[in-house]
Amino acid sequence: MATKQDLRRQFLGLRRALSAEEVSRRSKTICTQIVQAALVPAAGGNVHIFLPIVRQNEVDTWWIIRWIWAECPAVRVYVSVTDPVRHTLTHYPLMPDTPLTENRWGIPEPVRNAQAVPSELFDLVFVPLLAFDGRGHRVGYGGGYYDRFLAECRPDCLTVGLSLFEPVPQITHIEPTDVPLHACLTPERLYRFR
Repeated sequence: MATKQDLRRQFLGLRRALSAEEVSRRSKTICTQIVQAALVPAAGGNVHIFLPIVRQNEVDTWWIIRWIWAECPAVRVYVSVTDPVRHTLTHYPLMPDTPLTENRWGIPEPVRNAQAVPSELFDLVFVPLLAFDGRGHRVGYGGGYYDRFLAECRPDCLTVGLSLFEPVPQITHIEPTDVPLHACLTPERLYRFR
């Protein structure tokens, strides 16, 4: 059975093997699935999303963000700034004119010129991951940032992973601090877990 470290190495390698065109194609398909599944609360709400690390071939979430801005004007979009000392995320609004700067990991982050908001604000959180299984467990980069963040969200907040690949059979060595997802979207389909 593969460990989380094994899965991390395997899926980082699989992502690196994808061309920029293939990442874009799969990301656009994921965005289309979000639209078809009506996951975003069009009547209004607060959506947290991650900004992609381009050099890691992450899901290009700009497809989703631009769609929300264009089609769901009552929905507010938020992204995070990473605190590597406390291993936490602080959340800020993202608007079309928000200035961004890359942190040391290549994550685009908003320049903090707005008021931070609490984790309890969000109705929907799109979660980055490297791998996931059929029970909603995920493998990230190993820092625990998103598990801490998701543990602070309201119980009714929908948490949806975004993956360029289909699920693995099972992720083992689940920690008590690991927060399972409600659902995960791949280019192929929407998986629901709880």
